Amino acid sequence: MKENLYSNRLITKLIISFLAVLLLAGIGFTAATFYFSNHYLSETTQRLHANLAQDLIDEKFVSESPIDSLGNVNKALFGDIMHDMMGINRAIEVYLLDMEGKVQYSVVLDHSDPKKQQEQVALAPIESFIAQNGNGYILGDNPRSPGEEQIFSAAKFSKGGKEGYIYIILAGQDYSNTKALLFGGYAQKMGLGISVLTLFFAGLLGILSIWYLTKNLREISYAAKRFQQGDLEYRIAAKHKTDLTGLANTYNEMADTILKDMEHIKSLENMRRELIANISHDLRTPLSVIQGYIETLKMKEGQLSESDKERYMDIISSSGERLSKMIAQLFEYSKLEAKQITPKKEPFLLSELAHDICNNYEVLAQKKNIQFSLDIPENVPLVFADISLVERAIQNLIDNALKFTPENGTVTLQLVNNNKEVAILIKDDGPGITEENQALIFERYRQTKQSHEKEGAGLGLAIVRKIVELHNASIKVLSKPNEGTIFSFSLPIYNISNA
Repeated sequence: MKENLYSNRLITKLIISFLAVLLLAGIGFTAATFYFSNHYLSETTQRLHANLAQDLIDEKFVSESPIDSLGNVNKALFGDIMHDMMGINRAIEVYLLDMEGKVQYSVVLDHSDPKKQQEQVALAPIESFIAQNGNGYILGDNPRSPGEEQIFSAAKFSKGGKEGYIYIILAGQDYSNTKALLFGGYAQKMGLGISVLTLFFAGLLGILSIWYLTKNLREISYAAKRFQQGDLEYRIAAKHKTDLTGLANTYNEMADTILKDMEHIKSLENMRRELIANISHDLRTPLSVIQGYIETLKMKEGQLSESDKERYMDIISSSGERLSKMIAQLFEYSKLEAKQITPKKEPFLLSELAHDICNNYEVLAQKKNIQFSLDIPENVPLVFADISLVERAIQNLIDNALKFTPENGTVTLQLVNNNKEVAILIKDDGPGITEENQALIFERYRQTKQSHEKEGAGLGLAIVRKIVELHNASIKVLSKPNEGTIFSFSLPIYNISNA
């Protein structure tokens, strides 16, 4: 129900957005139509009347001059001119300009106040118009409306020793007023008509297009709903033929990943149950030993000899140490598995670390009558790794080797320079590991038959594998029954690029 609601909301939003775009496009189209139509009409009018000023000069100034010898304007002449012009086109306004662009006379202006400042018309557009013979679209100043520009016709005259310009506004104030009155109604009719027709046809086409284009999106929504309802195997068919191939692929891959994660979680749950069972079993043994011997000491207090008491206490202490070691290993492994430990890599000498570890295990090896030896070549290069984690991994491997090596046996820690890496090998003379068991020894609490006979929690090698994996490496085992075992892993040689 929610999916349908969200899908309907999306389609509604798409439709509203599309209609809004259409409305804005309609408004923009209407405005552009008016602008370019007005431009077209104005340019056509100017081109059509481009020679009007020159024709007026050629016709009216043959026998008469617009300015007499005293510098006075021939108002009667201009009255006749305006009468003739108004008969042709009421929108026309004629102005007489001097060589500086000042208005000397016009019938449409009030010249009754001699102190009034004369209107000024910019000469640059006029000179450009004359230079182009009226072939360009040029706007000039409107003397009746300062700051407003209009189409015009202009020509230069020279008569009776007087020079100036005839400047004709082709769309005068009467034209502008009439145009403004008509514009509102015409714009409303044209804009409304265009908008309604555009919205209707484009809207209908847009709704059908959106419904068609969202078909694949609805299919993906349906697939997600099926998956939510428990159909975990449902996938989007023919995903490469859809318009949303990337999204369809992502959904199918996501569904596959979720399914794999669910299987992994089930596997982890089974492993968790197995782990709890193994932990309970392994922790119960040393606890039972400690509890049993403590009860024995209480029950036989005063009856035991000092040697028996000391032996019992040694057993309790040994079991306590074993229990403490098991708990520490479990805590360490849980942190590694939860990825709570981040290796702090730095360059260091493996040879120095190997000598330190050898010194630490020398006494323990002597107690077990085992020879512990080092095989280190000269000039072993620096490696780039977490020294404390590497030390922990080597210690676990040596503990494992000492545990399974019989008396008079040998445990060897060897370093091998492989140009790009330094390999660490731990060899022992133990009973070896069968091929089928080699895949199990690195899993937590998966001990072989021989290992169950020895002390240990079954986490040592699992911890080693986790540490090696943190260094983007893998641990290898080479072993045959009754021929000993070799564990090995490699660390990268230090250089600037991996620092």
